[in-house]
Parts: sequence; C-alpha cells; structure tokens
Amino acid sequence: MDQDVVNHPAWNYAAMAFFLMAWVFYTLFARYMAKRTHCLASIMCVHRVWWMERMMVRDNRVADSALLSNIERNVNFFASTTMIIIAAILTVLTGDFELEYFSGNLTKDYGQIKLILMVAIMIYAFFTFTWSLRQYGFASVLLGAAPLPSQDEFNLSQRKEYAKSTAKVLDQAAHSFNYGLRAYYFSMAVIAWFVHPLLFLLATSLVVAVLYHREFMSKSLTLMVMDADIINGK
Repeated sequence: MDQDVVNHPAWNYAAMAFFLMAWVFYTLFARYMAKRTHCLASIMCVHRVWWMERMMVRDNRVADSALLSNIERNVNFFASTTMIIIAAILTVLTGDFELEYFSGNLTKDYGQIKLILMVAIMIYAFFTFTWSLRQYGFASVLLGAAPLPSQDEFNLSQRKEYAKSTAKVLDQAAHSFNYGLRAYYFSMAVIAWFVHPLLFLLATSLVVAVLYHREFMSKSLTLMVMDADIINGK
C-alpha cells in the first residue's frame, strides 16, 4: 500500500469532497427524476394513495393498523441500531485504540477524521429515522380519525381528499426513512476510506450505482408498475 497516497492531504480531501458531492447530487438527481419517470418513491406514492382510499371504505381497519405498526417497527429497529453504532464509534474515537492493524500506517489525525465522518453520518441517519417514526405516528392518528363509511356527513370528495392527505403524510415518512437508509449505504463507502482514498472513491461510485439500479431499474419497481397498470385498467 502506498502510504504517501493514504496519508496525503490532497488525496484524502479530494476523496471526501467527491463523497459528499456524490451524496448530495444523487439525492437531488433522484428527487428530480422521481417527478419525471417511474421509481420506487413515485410508484409507492401512488400505491399509498390507493391504500388510503380503500381504507376509507372499510369498517374494520385492523389490517391497516397492523400494516402501519409493522412499518413503524422496521423504522424503530434502524433507529435503535443507529444509536448502538454511534456509541460503538464514539468508544473507538475516545478510546486509546490503534488502527494500524486495519489500515497500515494510518496517522491518528486521519483516523479520527474518518471516525468523525462516520459519527456524523450515523447522527444524520438517527435524526431521519426518528423523524420518520414520528411521521408514521402522525399517520396512525390520521388513520384512527378517518371517517367511517357509515358517517354520511362526509361526501366522496372529502373522503378522497382525506385519503390523499393521509397518504402524503405516509409518503413523507417513507422519504425520511429512505434518507436514513441511503446514509447507511454511503457509510459503507466510508469504511473503504480506512483502507485507501482511491478505494473510497471506487466504493462511493459503487454505492451510487447500486442505489440508482435499485431505485430506478429494479425488478421490484417493474412489478409494482405492472400492478399500478392493472389497477388503472391498462
């Protein structure tokens, strides 16, 4: 391993700058493309609206509550796991641990910078997961407050509008959860930085490619688009 490259400031700063730009630009790109083509985020938004519209015509909403509770448990798992990861990284950061066994003659300063970046990513993930969890809690309240089919004082237009707004809250919660998952993906690239800055660049590019494929070209997306076409009668 070329230690001049591993510990050279220019290589390390360039790798970190590329990482941050890749994350920001991919987020903006995914948000832009979601409004113009099918992707997991856009097609799930459609399905959530249909879910809430069907919930509005059901007297028994136990299944809907169970589905929402299951989603909340998944988000809560990631939020709890993130706290454990943060604690573990802080233990390494504040303790007297050597990183030479993993990354050669890595200087202590660079090792701390990389650990601090990991902590920052995990803190961001924790905030997005907990905000997602709160929004799912809001959606649970809206589901419980949804008018029943037997309540004649609400017309069809009002019911559709209520379903749409509730689905929007679910959509926002899912976006927050997705941002947290995306942070986990990019944190995997940071691990490569402990080995070599060039490997960090390669890992970042690989993460972007994996995210793009899963969000815009996955088999799951194709099947959900087919389901949407069936429901629309196409």
